[in-house]
Amino acid sequence: MSVTSRYREAWEGFWREVPDTPAAVFWDSEPPLTSGVHIAVFEPMLTDHDLPLVDLGCGNGTQTRFLADRFPRVVGADLSVAAVEHARRADPGGLAPYRVLDAADKDEAEALHTELGDVNVYMRGVLHQCEPDDRQALVDGIATLLGERGRVFLVELAEEAGTVLRELAQSAEGPPPKLAPVFRHGIAPGAVADAAIPVYLGVAGLTIVSSGELPLVTTEYRPDGTRIELPSRWVVAGRSG
Repeated sequence: MSVTSRYREAWEGFWREVPDTPAAVFWDSEPPLTSGVHIAVFEPMLTDHDLPLVDLGCGNGTQTRFLADRFPRVVGADLSVAAVEHARRADPGGLAPYRVLDAADKDEAEALHTELGDVNVYMRGVLHQCEPDDRQALVDGIATLLGERGRVFLVELAEEAGTVLRELAQSAEGPPPKLAPVFRHGIAPGAVADAAIPVYLGVAGLTIVSSGELPLVTTEYRPDGTRIELPSRWVVAGRSG
């Protein structure tokens, strides 16, 4: 299966509206606070550091470019054509290639695996924004990309993040400016039960190697000037522990 047309169109509309300005997107935080923190967690758990690394759901490529400085070969992939165009414009030096990919589509996942072979996958905050019926297909696609040797670092909003987001959306001042477009385009973060992610991985034939909690840093601030951070959970998984 592939993602719904409504979901795809929502993301295209969102990314067409986003300016090229750095940190214009709610989750587009500085790499040292985001993928830099994540690398310290997942890199020691990779069974093969030299495999290509796919930044799945790369958006405008902010994290992809950072990852490309630290891994031999990094590929940014996103469902949205407009997002990939953003990423290419932001990377005139060609640190990484970027491509449109619907990883929930079995044929597309298999085609990329045929091209690249086994890969490691970095995916941040994508699963909870998928339509519920697409989530298992997406994780199945990740398993296809990993093959036998790859591992995935998956970080998703924890259940308690929903409370934080609801409070932000319902505040007297209204949602923060960078969060408002997310709601307007109908791609507001959905609730994924913490217990559901191990189930998705298990059905896809993947074993959790390690897991933990980290805050997901955003680009927005509260009225008191403190950075908005969302509770999140991470897992590293692969074909075998």
